Amino acid sequence: MNNAFAEHFAKDWIDAWNSHDLARILSHYDDDFEMSSPVIIQLAGEAGGTLRGKAAVGAYWAKALQLIPDLHFELITTLVGVNSITLHYRGAGGRLAAEVFHFNEEQKVVKAFAHYSLLTEPL
Repeated sequence: MNNAFAEHFAKDWIDAWNSHDLARILSHYDDDFEMSSPVIIQLAGEAGGTLRGKAAVGAYWAKALQLIPDLHFELITTLVGVNSITLHYRGAGGRLAAEVFHFNEEQKVVKAFAHYSLLTEPL
């Protein structure tokens, strides 16, 4: 993983979400990627908090974009690992979030893990 790719990915990923263009968002991911998030439990009713594949995750994200029409992300920092990147950003309602992305050889996300600051109320 190099800094140039990490910077490009971070900017494009944030811009894609802020455009609310689901196809553009999904373009960062492998067809069989896996997404884990505590919000999946709330919005998708998936008790394990994990969805697999673009169809399942795309449906979940479409619902999230519909529920939060003013969704806007603000990048705080980008952290680079070995074949992974973590984006720390401010998300819905100003809530702090960090997402860890694991990449394949084609530089597509194969696994992603979302983490959110503690809240006393659900989204």
